[in-house]
Amino acid sequence: MEAILKTRLTADDYYQLPEYDSATMIQLIEGEVVVTRAPLLKHQDIVLRIAAYLLGLTQQLGGEAYVAPAEVYLNTHNVYEPDVFYLAPDSAAIITEKNVIGAPDLVVEVLSPTTAKYDRQTKFNAYAAAGVREYWVVDPLHNTLEVWQGQGQAFHKLGTYDPNDTFTSPVLGGQSIPVSALLLIESV
Repeated sequence: MEAILKTRLTADDYYQLPEYDSATMIQLIEGEVVVTRAPLLKHQDIVLRIAAYLLGLTQQLGGEAYVAPAEVYLNTHNVYEPDVFYLAPDSAAIITEKNVIGAPDLVVEVLSPTTAKYDRQTKFNAYAAAGVREYWVVDPLHNTLEVWQGQGQAFHKLGTYDPNDTFTSPVLGGQSIPVSALLLIESV
């Protein structure tokens, strides 16, 4: 039986990898390089809807919205490409030419078969520990949106919503968000 060699890397090591410059999505998760394929079109449709909605809100609230591949450097062992993220006007995160350093105020991850475990576990915990103020997890299979609010270095679940629901986003200025504007409405 062949042993699997795992090497814990730093962000500096990660940036030197040849895969880093490829078109494949690559992230550094707990010091391990994770390479995934491009997401499915339904995934990208949802990302686009959420990004467009957030972009519209930035006109009103200020701040910046980004979509993958836009890099978030949380720490020396965690460099992610969230599907969508938002930086409030008073965000502590630092925008550089290459990436964002520090925790975004809002992170959105759309689940896919290759990333769901990371999004729900490893990245979930890292985002909470880094101080992300709000975390949305979209499940395209069940057409739901989970909203988590940061409290210290942990998340508290605000709720799970379907396209018929609305929720209030503390990070987005207390806006009432219609989930139908973010998720795809399934035809019957």
